[in-house]
Parts: sequence; structure tokens; C-alpha cells
Amino acid sequence: MKLVLSCEHGGNKIPEQYKSLFINAEDALNSHLGLDFGSLDLFRCCKPLSDFSKSNTVSRLLIELNRSKEHPKLFSEFTSSLSLAEKLKIIYEFYNPYRDAIEAEILKLIVKGEEVLHISVHSFTPILNGKIRNTDIGLLYDSGKTSEKAICEKWKELLVTELPVFKIRFNYPYLGKADGFTTYLRRKFPDNYYGIELEINQKFSEENIFKGDLKNAIYNSILTLKKLH
Repeated sequence: MKLVLSCEHGGNKIPEQYKSLFINAEDALNSHLGLDFGSLDLFRCCKPLSDFSKSNTVSRLLIELNRSKEHPKLFSEFTSSLSLAEKLKIIYEFYNPYRDAIEAEILKLIVKGEEVLHISVHSFTPILNGKIRNTDIGLLYDSGKTSEKAICEKWKELLVTELPVFKIRFNYPYLGKADGFTTYLRRKFPDNYYGIELEINQKFSEENIFKGDLKNAIYNSILTLKKLH
């Protein structure tokens, strides 16, 4: 099985030509709304395990790479009032190149007869709308795909061995079959593609860096998972 790693929300950069839209957006950009804290750090740690990898450091507040083009929150409060032409330009410049590159690589591998495990690396804010998110690590998959369920069950076993005191849950804090990049790719590649979103609680991130023992544990679990498949 070939491993594809991606990181859709790795940074909060705003390209120069769009900075005028974000003059009063510093607080949002430097919060969980602007990026997934620690996700790029974890992605880079695990990147050597992958057969293909790609990350993004442009803020999701410009355009949300983990949403379909039809999703009402593809554009944020800072960009939703742009004209259709301006939105299409952002899609052409940032959304399409990122997603198309990953999709093309997965297609190339599947055409060669390979099975592809795609791990999309994310993190989540520990408190949302005043409610505590009650987990440390989330493994998101399509509950209708027995193959993805089996991969996540095995991955959880490996993570529990590495991180015995951590709370690890399936399809939390989000559902794996909700609108997202892996959901789109499952429809595109119904066979030989397995899309898993890895969600890590941002309480373990300090200055956008995850703790070393956590990163090592996830690295080791993915390494073993690859060997088993």
C-alpha cells in the first residue's frame, strides 16, 4: 500500500494581492479559524514515510481547501463578498493546483495497480463554542467502507500502544463522511483508495509545534501501519 500525506490547513499566510481583504483579520488569522495549529509540524515529521506528500500554508480564510466548490463556506467572511470572477481566480490560483496535484498522483498510483492510503493531517481546537471536545486524537473515516474502518481500528490499536493514556475516538470531532477532500476522493476512486483524516487536539501544540513524544508516537504508528499493509 502506498501512502499519500496531505495537510490542507498548514499555515495562515495571505498572498500579497489579497492582504487588503484582511486588514482587520489578525485575530482570526492567528486563531484556529486561520490554520490548524501543529498540523504542518506533524506533517513534516511524518513526511519521510510517504510515497507522495503535499501541504498548503495559505490560510483557509482565503479559501477552504477541505471543502467542495459547492460548499457554502468555501469562502470565509473575508472573501465571501468577492465577485464571481474574483472567486474563480482564487480557485484557479490556489484551490485547483493543490487538489489537482494530489488527485493526479493518486490516479497515477491506482492505474499502476497500487492501493493508496491517504492520510490528511489536521488539528482541532479543544473548545468550540464553549463546549469541550472530549478526545485527544480523532480518526475520521467513512463508516460505510469496511476497509477504512479496519484500517482505523488497527491504527487505534497501534496508537494505544504508543500513547496508552490518550483518548482516541473514531469520527470525532467530525464525521469522516462529511464534506471534505477525502470524501470527494472516495467518490472519484471507489476502489483501492482509503481516505483517513487524522485530527489531533491543539492542546498539545505550543507555538504551532506538537510535543516530540506525540509526533514520535504517530510516526511509529504510521510506520507499523504501512508495514502491515
